[in-house]
Amino acid sequence: MNKFNGFLYGLLSSASFGLIPLFAIPVMRRGMEFESILLYRFLFATIALGGLMLLSKADFRIAWRDVPPLLLLSLFYLMSALFLFWGYKYMPSGIATTLHFMYPVLTTVLMMIFFREKKSIWRMAAIVLAVSGVYFLSSGGDAGHFSVWGIVIVLLSALGYALYLVTIGQLKVGKMKGIKLTFYVFLFGTMFLLVGVPFATGIQGIDNWQMGGNLVMLALIPTVVSNLALVRSVKMIGSTLTSVLGAMEPVTAVCVGIWIFHEPLTYGIGLGVAFIIAAVTVIILKQ
Repeated sequence: MNKFNGFLYGLLSSASFGLIPLFAIPVMRRGMEFESILLYRFLFATIALGGLMLLSKADFRIAWRDVPPLLLLSLFYLMSALFLFWGYKYMPSGIATTLHFMYPVLTTVLMMIFFREKKSIWRMAAIVLAVSGVYFLSSGGDAGHFSVWGIVIVLLSALGYALYLVTIGQLKVGKMKGIKLTFYVFLFGTMFLLVGVPFATGIQGIDNWQMGGNLVMLALIPTVVSNLALVRSVKMIGSTLTSVLGAMEPVTAVCVGIWIFHEPLTYGIGLGVAFIIAAVTVIILKQ
């Protein structure tokens, strides 16, 4: 029963993360810049995570030596989120989320370059599959919604998350409890945004309850729920199976894009999505 629940939590985690466009795109279409959207997402998520920690009587204390690595993790996570939301301006949201899903491949590349992890035929094959997927996505998009610049932006989002994962694995702070680590990553991210957004576009107000509802849901479902479900899934079925179930993330985002936002689905895009999911699955299963 525990294993079955672990699969459910894994599917919930990846599918809920894939719902980012469902809540972010309507707010962007109402005129709010992605910088302000990110600020509200991080702020509301911090409040929700802090509330959960209070309810569970968790310990908020951290050592001063933990602050620098937490700040670094926060910057990497913020980089990932910032470039993903920016990418929504240049390409369909489902394709952007699929490109972001390449982070396990980029994590492997980083580990091979900087930490001398052994190369293998499976890893090299996965990298070739991933590059082929990017090629098909770039050649299969609608010219009005797609650009090479957009691909670069979203790949930087995947790189940011890959750096986040590599850093967690290399630093002692990565052993901190999941909810506590996530709380401080979002707390410091909120602080960075409060400093930076006023100089960039200015902090935009929430004009109506629909916009506010979308921002709250953006903070809760693809952020808080996704992270908490991920932790539970890893504990029940392990990190490998949980990572494989992460393939629901781009699938959900593509379905939302097609059904809700009427984004195009061409043969090239379909092949690109399939190649990237296959590349990530090979990387995970061969760890």
